[in-house]
Amino acid sequence: QVQLEESGGGLVQAGGSLRLSCAASGRTFSDYSMAWFRQAPGKEREIVATVSRGGANTYYADSVKGRFTISRDNAKNTGYLQMNSLKPEDTAVYYCSICTLISATRCSRPVDYWAQGTQVTVSA
Repeated sequence: QVQLEESGGGLVQAGGSLRLSCAASGRTFSDYSMAWFRQAPGKEREIVATVSRGGANTYYADSVKGRFTISRDNAKNTGYLQMNSLKPEDTAVYYCSICTLISATRCSRPVDYWAQGTQVTVSA
């Protein structure tokens, strides 16, 4: 199925911004919802945000609500995560995935592997 590649991570000072991109391989991208996940050192992977197939409905983890914005451009087969007011606790490897929404906090992935992710490091 669809292949994804994350990009846009980097090193930023607290309070700064980054925009992550998730490039998809084909038109099947639009058949699924999309989610961003992150995994910090020593922690389990957690869901950060989801967006529905058409981009109308979004969900955010409490830790990022009001600071992050998830979006997608199906014409470009690309998803985005705009991250503002970054905090050191946002430091993690960020991953994107297509998925099927089954609840606000759960999005079922059609595959069990992950792309390479993109590293976000926020310094104090």
